[in-house]
Amino acid sequence: MNDIEVRQLRSGVNQIGVREINERLILSLIQRHGGMPGSELAKRTDLSAQTVSNILRKLENEGFLKRGTPKRGKVGKPSIPMEIDSDGALSFGLKIGRRSSDLAVMDLSGRVLEQRLITYRYPMPDQIFTFLREGMEALAGRLTPYQRKRLCGIGVAAPSEIWRWSDALGAPEDFNIWREIDFATEIATFSDLPQYTDNDATAACRAEHFFGRGRAFSDYAYFFIGSFIGGGIVMASSVVEGRQHNAGAFGSLPHITAEGKEVQLIDAASLYLLEAAVLKAGGDTAAMWRMPQDWTGFGTDLDDWITQSAKALASASRTVCSVIDFEAVLIDGAFPADVRERLVAETRAELQALDLRGLITPRIEPAQIGGNARVIGAA
Repeated sequence: MNDIEVRQLRSGVNQIGVREINERLILSLIQRHGGMPGSELAKRTDLSAQTVSNILRKLENEGFLKRGTPKRGKVGKPSIPMEIDSDGALSFGLKIGRRSSDLAVMDLSGRVLEQRLITYRYPMPDQIFTFLREGMEALAGRLTPYQRKRLCGIGVAAPSEIWRWSDALGAPEDFNIWREIDFATEIATFSDLPQYTDNDATAACRAEHFFGRGRAFSDYAYFFIGSFIGGGIVMASSVVEGRQHNAGAFGSLPHITAEGKEVQLIDAASLYLLEAAVLKAGGDTAAMWRMPQDWTGFGTDLDDWITQSAKALASASRTVCSVIDFEAVLIDGAFPADVRERLVAETRAELQALDLRGLITPRIEPAQIGGNARVIGAA
């Protein structure tokens, strides 16, 4: 499900023509906070009890909500919470990465029902769209007839201006073909489902916001480390996309290396740097993308990468929090959970060693979703 479209809406409104907005608001509240009875929803939205009752009845009849177990113990009738019906809507999510692509089908509760993965040296459009077309057919074939009828769209999470990274990927000159690709046009040749495209790091942030630790914070900066690092911004409990859908482009932040050279964060805290180090040492770089992930064999190369990345992330955290006083900075990436914990711990330590005068030090916290964040965010 996409983020609630009326991001600044603090309460519902009782006017003709806004029922859809109120429906989305109620669905979003239930998804984020769990099952709630109509009386609680009326309090949170400032809608009348009758309006909420009518909306809940409509959403239940349409298959988006279901009745939970009645809660007894108080005077009067038992309270019946309304919950998300996980089969109410299903969607496909495609993550296009620099070294791998994932395709998943997800239900309304955020549960991935089926998933496929391909790896490559660099992605090319024909390969990606063939993978998507064949994968959608295969994944849909594993759903029940009812679930197939509830498929509502395709989300694509892709790096912004992916063609600019041909040097780092070792891709040939014809990799520039991505500059001419329109996802909606390509997908329309084999599917009539609605299609939505998002920046890959913003999609990851969206997944964390809906289904991960983002529920605990109303304002935070989010870093996701894939082959290249990216990020996302959440303010007032909503993912901020920006006017050009590129908010949270933290990979472009400046960073001063130990040698005094200025580089972008993308060249100081990205997994392509670890990949290059492992390759130089004669290691198995394919193990970085293999599932399930096991990075225990990377030894000092991984240790050095964590140390370098933590310094860069601490500096970046100070920078972004000097602009907006985020209460937290969440860190995630396409790596095992133990690597994330080490990276977060070292980033905390590095941040405390910096000059933080004039700032309220943010909490540096591990995110929760992990490597699947981009494909879940897409879906």
